[in-house]
This record gives sequence, C-alpha cells and structure tokens, in this order.
Amino acid sequence: MAESKGNSNTITRQYLDSLLIETRYMNACSPDLTMELYGRKFPTPVMTAALSHLDHFMFEGATKAYAEGAAKAGVILWLGMADEEEVEFCASTGAPVIEIIKPYSDRELIYKKIRHAEELGLLAVGIDIDHPFGPDGSPDIVDGYEMSPIRTQELKEICSSTSLPVIAKGVLSVYDANEAACAGAQGLVISHHNNRIEYAIPPLKALPEIKAGMKKQVPLFVDGDIRSGMDAFKALALGANAVCIGRPLMTAIKSGGADGVAAYLEEVNAGLKKAMAFTGCCNMSRMDPSVVH
Repeated sequence: MAESKGNSNTITRQYLDSLLIETRYMNACSPDLTMELYGRKFPTPVMTAALSHLDHFMFEGATKAYAEGAAKAGVILWLGMADEEEVEFCASTGAPVIEIIKPYSDRELIYKKIRHAEELGLLAVGIDIDHPFGPDGSPDIVDGYEMSPIRTQELKEICSSTSLPVIAKGVLSVYDANEAACAGAQGLVISHHNNRIEYAIPPLKALPEIKAGMKKQVPLFVDGDIRSGMDAFKALALGANAVCIGRPLMTAIKSGGADGVAAYLEEVNAGLKKAMAFTGCCNMSRMDPSVVH
C-alpha cells in the first residue's frame, strides 16, 4: 500500500538523504566513538529506539532477542511500553536500559513505573509527551489505558520525584524543548514518533534550531528513520548527543535474532566511524555541523 500524502516518515527520509557532507582529510585521525552520558561512558552514541510489545507485534521471543542483541553490541537499550516482567528481563541482560513511559491519565501509573525502574537500577526513564491524542484529537487509548497531555508543572513534579534522569520524548519544537528542560528533564528525544502527525518537520531539520534556542542545555537524542552510520553521523554532526535506531532492528530480529541485532548495530558503528574519519571528526566532542550541507 502506498504511503499517504504528507507521511512524516517519507518526508524525514527525503530530508536525511538531501543532506550532503564535505570531506576533510588533512590532520584527520581514526575516530573514537566513546560517549559520556549521565555520569557513565559508553562505546558508541548509537542506541536502540524505544520499541514496544515486540512479542505481540512480531513473535514470541522478539523482545528477548532485541535486548540480548543490544547487550551483545554494548549499546544503550531504549524500551517502550512494556510490562514489569519485560523490563526486568531487559535489565537482566546487562544492557543499560532507558524505559519510556506513556502519559497515562492515571498519573500514579507513571510514578509506579518510575519506582520499578529505580528498583532495577535503570539508566534513565522518559515520558512520551507526544502520545496524548488519538487520530481524531481525542485522548488516546493504549492497551485500555487513557492518555492525557503532560503539563509543565506535572513534568516538574515527576522529575523531582526520582533520582533517575527523566527524558522527554517526542520533542519537535523549541517551545516543547524549553518547557521540558526548564521543568527538569535531563534529556530530549527529537522525534515525530513514527508519523503520529502528518507533515511533521524532519527531526534533523528541527534539531539545530532546538539546540540553538535552548535556555538550558541538556542531551539531545534523535529518533527518526536513522538506518545507517551515515544517518547517525549527520544527526551527531548537527548537534545530537546520540541517536536511536528502531525499525531496521525489527528486520534484524526477524532475520537473525539477537545476533542479527548485534550485527546490524555493529555495521552502523562501522559506518559512523568511516563518516567521522572522512570528515575530520575525531571524537564526539569534535563533531562539526559545518561539514553537513
């Protein structure tokens, strides 16, 4: 079936492919992909995206393969809507886990999930601020749970309730970025959440403006059709601290399970290292937006 007019995934892909890079070989070096985040060092800024209920949408054992593949590749595992047992298993793999929580109208569910994340020692938690509404603008219903918009004061209370970093996911404007960061969010995911709204600005087009317009600087993550090391490089060069890969990993799970996930992530890392080497970007602190045209 052809994608509908204004499909944000298509627009995002077209924008990503329109970005060109210049090469810089003089005084270049073999790149170091090491990233620091929330007081810890990680071997790469490439992470998984916050996929949800893979066992339901794919097959039994898909979540297990997803988590084990991330652990094998040494990347941060983002997890979407999941029950307690799924979160516990993912944490048991040794992969650093960031759990994204839906904006439940019953706010106590949010706090309950945060307490569970604290008990498991997760790296961080996040709130899907872009998931309050359904296709007609009414409150969304997910797995029988009603959603509602997060208010700035509510996010402030959520952030102050936990020692874990809280991340706002689904930011696509300077307005939301500043509201979330000033409320205490310690990270933002620049994303239109897989075409939740048509004609959404591509995350990489929004990223430089958001970064420049931030009153309080926090880590910025990009989630939006990142498929390759070159895609990841473009996002990082334009100001992202790290990137999330989602749909390609679903294909990797189907074709190769945990090993397929790890192999795909390793391929992305190799492509990222190549792009950095060819553009004179030696490490994460020396990424340069001027190489992207």
